[in-house]
Amino acid sequence: MHGFSYKHGSLYCEDVELKTLANEHGTPLYVYSAATILDHYRRLDAALDGVNHAVAYAVKANSNLSVLRLLAAEGAGFDIVSGGELFRVIQAGGNPAQCTFAGVGKTRAEIIYALQQGIYSFNVESEAELRAIDRIAGELGLIAPVAVRVNPHVDAKTHKYISTGKAENKFGVDITAIAGLYERAANEMPNLWLRGLQMHIGSQLTSIEPFLEAVGKVAPLATQLKDRHGIEFWSIGGGIGIIYKESLESGTPDWWEKLPPDLRPLTIARYGKELVPLIKDLGLKILVEPGRLIVGNAGVLLTRCLYEKKGAAKTFKIVDAGMNDLIRPALYEGYHDVVPLQQPATTDKVPVDVVGPICESGDFFCQNRELSDFHAGDAIALMSAGAYGFTMASNYNSQPLPAEVLVQGATATLVRKRQTFDDLITGEL
Repeated sequence: MHGFSYKHGSLYCEDVELKTLANEHGTPLYVYSAATILDHYRRLDAALDGVNHAVAYAVKANSNLSVLRLLAAEGAGFDIVSGGELFRVIQAGGNPAQCTFAGVGKTRAEIIYALQQGIYSFNVESEAELRAIDRIAGELGLIAPVAVRVNPHVDAKTHKYISTGKAENKFGVDITAIAGLYERAANEMPNLWLRGLQMHIGSQLTSIEPFLEAVGKVAPLATQLKDRHGIEFWSIGGGIGIIYKESLESGTPDWWEKLPPDLRPLTIARYGKELVPLIKDLGLKILVEPGRLIVGNAGVLLTRCLYEKKGAAKTFKIVDAGMNDLIRPALYEGYHDVVPLQQPATTDKVPVDVVGPICESGDFFCQNRELSDFHAGDAIALMSAGAYGFTMASNYNSQPLPAEVLVQGATATLVRKRQTFDDLITGEL
């Protein structure tokens, strides 16, 4: 589900009219639905009933403090990939002891900070990193909890930029080398606690088969490491995909049932139903690390049309948001529905490119797409922009970062101010 729908001819987030927010706070503007975030977290948590488990939200998807605070209050753990993300979690009231620290390039300063804060585990990506953590922990007189990330060589069948579980990807240690690495760690690295095992095969997976293949390949290894080294948890990663196309329709209760069975995307319920039997009797705590699943459909980016430009080949709708605000279409051909804030009176469509103000040919949100027509001055919504939207935004072309609003029922709260020109040069000498 998500909290966006047309009411009285206008697009709403929960009980707040988006047109009102665009007028009050300006555009570009990110708007998030708290009810959607909590619904997705709770449904995933419930889908794993019967298994000793924890849900660790992937902070990189959306790191706004108010979003983190919302999840921390639900008891969520956090999957972090930098010292800065750990700092954010702590500032939002999250518990470091429920944080797993992933990423292939942790610095010495980050490792020290994470050890001092008492994180749950480092998800280690290489033997060199494992030895560095052992050395630094020894210098501090501490024992570092670790889990090595296994690369099971499973094709997630997703975009090549967000595939992480194949041999040619930079992440993790090959599955054939894991047992030997744990032996060396146990015998040669006295400042480590071999606490768990981790894997993650990719993002935006829309079928269950890659998950089943990966769990099937790694489960015997997890059991072996539990028996041999006493590991206590296995993180099976995140990666469940969301609906990007026709995402507004996907907010209605019966849309999924109307699809032919072979076109139905992976749901939280099916994910749990298929995986729980494979992991419930392993005697290990199971961690999952969702990001996009929790916040992706919970956010939209509002932008206003500045100009219409009709050329010989096509019509451009030039809006005030650009690839600096939402880079997914330019970076890895990400798709976002584009819908008007005022419900169209007809079903007529026109072919257009929706482009931004940035001086790059790749600055577009869609090309040659049939859309309900809109004109200069009209505001539109880029749907399903709650994940990898603001967190990947930049000041390219010296554009200020947009504002963010969190909606809870009929209450809309500004949770990040729009940057000013003065903010652009803060810290420069």
